[in-house]
Amino acid sequence: MTVLILLSLFFNSGKVPVSWSHSVEKTGAQEYKIIFTAAIEEGWNIYSQYLASDDGPVRTSFTFDAGPHFALVGKNEESGTIKKGHDEMFDMEVIKISKKGTFTQKVKVLDPSKPITGIIEYMCCNELQCLPPKEVPFTIDLTSVK
Repeated sequence: MTVLILLSLFFNSGKVPVSWSHSVEKTGAQEYKIIFTAAIEEGWNIYSQYLASDDGPVRTSFTFDAGPHFALVGKNEESGTIKKGHDEMFDMEVIKISKKGTFTQKVKVLDPSKPITGIIEYMCCNELQCLPPKEVPFTIDLTSVK
């Protein structure tokens, strides 16, 4: 009951413990790196894209809307403040990301005049509670990247 009250107070405050941003680097004639950054408030964490099981927390995921103007190259790489270990709340091994997480996806772009769009899905938790999974849409504009 206490957790539900805390959760209700948290949602009513409008506070979100994770904020997302992105940047783009051109690495070749048709190649780019899209870099997503999660700024995570102290005491909170999100979860790796590469959890061993779907039986616990919702993993962070990046869904790119398909289009003929680009193709993903390789898998999305993650770095930052990463901790692997047993999580008491889920009673399983997890990979947590706290403070700052960086996710880098390489793409080959055939038409940079068209944006790359999609959705980031993630779940954040602290020692007492987890918030419901959240979806954050993104639009990557490549027209000004040199």
